[in-house]
Amino acid sequence: MDKKFIDKMERVLSAQKKEIVSALLADREEYKEIAGGLERPKDPVDYASDDIDRNLLEALGSAELKRLKGIDSAISRIKQGKYGNCIKCGQPIPKSRLEAMPSALMCIDCKSAEERKTR
Repeated sequence: MDKKFIDKMERVLSAQKKEIVSALLADREEYKEIAGGLERPKDPVDYASDDIDRNLLEALGSAELKRLKGIDSAISRIKQGKYGNCIKCGQPIPKSRLEAMPSALMCIDCKSAEERKTR
């Protein structure tokens, strides 16, 4: 894979990482606001609403953390010179797939085979 493309993907991954970290920090602040407002709910509906808000923020945070780990892994593979190769078969991952999903670990064939196994 050519260096120009790899450099472009590293910039994309770094921008995605920055965006996720900013969103997680904002969610953390929002979570603190929600948690701070839990001191004296007025009725059971307030309890339920606060619980739903808390669970939603935690789920979003969890998904974003998983995505962040994938981005960090891709950046690490760039530094190791392994970016763009499928971790299963070792074949190059098409540029179009990497542009659509910069943190892709596998080529489409291997990813499809893995998804079929887990169904």
